[in-house]
Amino acid sequence: MDVASTNKKAPPAFPSEDDRWTAVRRRDRSADGIFYFSVRTTGIYCRPSCPARSARRENVRFHSTREEAVDAGFRPCKRCRPDAPALAEQRAAAVAKACRLIEAAEALPNLDTLAEVAGMSRFHFHRVFKAITGVTPKAYAAARRAERVREALSRSGTVTEAIFEAGFNSTGRFYAISSEALGMTPSGFRAGGVGASIRFAVGECSLGSILVAATPKGICALLLGDDPDLLARDLQDRFPRAELIGGDEAFEQWVAQGIAFVETPALGLDLPLHVRGTAFQQRVWRALRDIPAGATASYTQIAERIGSPKAARAVAQACASNSIAVAIPCHRVVRNDGALSGYRWGVERKRALLAREAHQDRR
Repeated sequence: MDVASTNKKAPPAFPSEDDRWTAVRRRDRSADGIFYFSVRTTGIYCRPSCPARSARRENVRFHSTREEAVDAGFRPCKRCRPDAPALAEQRAAAVAKACRLIEAAEALPNLDTLAEVAGMSRFHFHRVFKAITGVTPKAYAAARRAERVREALSRSGTVTEAIFEAGFNSTGRFYAISSEALGMTPSGFRAGGVGASIRFAVGECSLGSILVAATPKGICALLLGDDPDLLARDLQDRFPRAELIGGDEAFEQWVAQGIAFVETPALGLDLPLHVRGTAFQQRVWRALRDIPAGATASYTQIAERIGSPKAARAVAQACASNSIAVAIPCHRVVRNDGALSGYRWGVERKRALLAREAHQDRR
């Protein structure tokens, strides 16, 4: 994935005064923090989303910052309080505080405790948390714990050391979640997958070779390439000491479904996925799966959808880490200007997939 391509700046939001006036008339919350407007006859300045009665256009001036409005002699509106953090910022700060509590706790704090820390009702907190992070508090905690387990096992000399380094006070609690988080035993993970059984098989499709691999929980890799041997080597590099088992006749049916899915993505893939990644990667991959066949989204748009508008570069890195081609459709992510950027399995395959999906969408 060409991460550097995400550094290209997106067109400025609300660039003209006409755009800004339209946002003010619509009380567009997405414009809050991007600019402010003042009213000459009242001497106040407001957010674009201010619910107060609309002013006349000839009395309105626009300001890029609050300081600019104050320097021009305007005071903050008492209704929309432009001198205080925006509601979106307040909610983001509250959710971040709850996330820190989740990350520091051995056991997941109950919803009432998290809501109290965030200063919201439990129902409102649950809804706001999911809207901002893309996952529920419980799912966030599970993903964060999986990340802690993987990090600790990679650094520690023994599994016991990893238990305490990951923040667990008992081995029982650690083992209760470790297998689900890792897809194998902790000792097997530390040893590069020793003891894990991964079935795989290679087939051919219109895009070249395709490798499908699965743990007992579902597909863990769907790789595309030109050389079947290189695909098998890629899988082996991921789990150097796992037991890689050539697929039997039953597993060949999974490969056949994988090929059919690549040829006709709009049909969907009716197979379970076993996806492991950080909490952030999981949010990105979930957002990718929400992009319908025949459509695309930019890295910036995905970052906005998961509640992290400044994380376009990290979104690109999450796309590059995806090991399940097409089913987690990172090929549907393009640059802000609509141009194709890098693709782990080749830009030409990305172009072919998008063209195929666009054609199927028009049928």
